[in-house]
Order: sequence, then structure tokens, then C-alpha cells
Amino acid sequence: MSDLIEWSALGQVLVAGMLVGAGIPALFALGLRLWAGTTPDGEDTAASAEPAPHDAAGRAPGAATIARPTPVRLVGAILCMTVVVGAIVTGLVFLVSGGH
Repeated sequence: MSDLIEWSALGQVLVAGMLVGAGIPALFALGLRLWAGTTPDGEDTAASAEPAPHDAAGRAPGAATIARPTPVRLVGAILCMTVVVGAIVTGLVFLVSGGH
């Protein structure tokens, strides 16, 4: 049975599949979450079913104010997105070069 299946190669494929198939999308989601602003605690951000009138600045009364991300979160988001873009470019270069 061990002649039929190369267990070390199967393990390498499994690890690579988990990293690329689950790790890269998770890193992308983390980068988006870090990039997104935050709302103050306890503030409801759900939109109501009926449209609200807007003020002179174009905001609906009672609309949530979303703060910009902190510099630390912004750096983390940029690092996550850089890794994701790097993985995509590396994969494309690998495929264009013949995939060997």
C-alpha cells in the first residue's frame, strides 16, 4: 500500500492547499477588516427601511460616523494586502513560465 501512495507528497499537497485555499482568502478578509473604519461602541449602524431626509452635508440625521482606521491598523492592512497581491503575482508568474 505504501508503494501506491507517496505520503510525504500527499502531505505537501495538503499543506499547500490549506495555505493557498484557506490562508490567502483569510488574510484578504483580515486586511479588509483592518482597513475598515470603526464605529463607536453601542451605536446602531443598520439602515432603516424608509429613507431619511439628508442635511446640507448629505448625511442622514442619526447616521453613524465611521472613524478612519488607526495608523497601526492601516499598516497591518497594507501588509496583509501586500502578501495577498504577492501570492497572486507569484502564482501568475509560475503559471506563465510553464508551471514546472
